Amino acid sequence: MGKKCTGVEKTLAVVSGKWTSMILYHLYTNEKLRFGELRRALPGITQKMLTSDLRELEKHRIIERKVYPQVPPKVEYCITDHGKTLLPLLEQMDEWGDAHAQQTLDPSASTIHSI
Repeated sequence: MGKKCTGVEKTLAVVSGKWTSMILYHLYTNEKLRFGELRRALPGITQKMLTSDLRELEKHRIIERKVYPQVPPKVEYCITDHGKTLLPLLEQMDEWGDAHAQQTLDPSASTIHSI
């Protein structure tokens, strides 16, 4: 019989991507954004990575992709009610990062994205 996944492992499977928390942050603070708006808000993210992360979040029902029937096509992304349940977790992560940045972050580490 295989090992049962813990709640922490299940949560990390959803939010641990390099860009995932920042995508969620921008969607929380803006309510809805188009793909290009998200890409501009996340300097350094590639189109392929943003597409992949958005699809993954959509698969987990954390975000919703809304397509408007118009020409040219208009697509917006927003947080679902299910996704909004992650907000307290992200807020705690933000607070912890701010409180412990000096003790835990390697100054030679790659770029740190601030919320």
